[in-house]
Amino acid sequence: MKCPVDGTTLVITDRSGVEIDYCPDCRGVWLDRGELDKIIDRSASAPPPPPPQQRGYEDRGGYRKKKRGGFLEDIFDF
Repeated sequence: MKCPVDGTTLVITDRSGVEIDYCPDCRGVWLDRGELDKIIDRSASAPPPPPPQQRGYEDRGGYRKKKRGGFLEDIFDF
């Protein structure tokens, strides 16, 4: 099968039991009838991925940029 965008031959890969056609050049993805429903059903039953690690100021070499204060800082102690 050819890519409708650029005419390159599509590659078929298997993801969680669902065959996905994709173009290696334009990276377009094409699904057959019912494949999107299978992907949605399987992703709903899978556990959510862990949240990304957050870095604090100390992870950046100890440099911390002071925020410029607003008019409320002149009135209140924050």
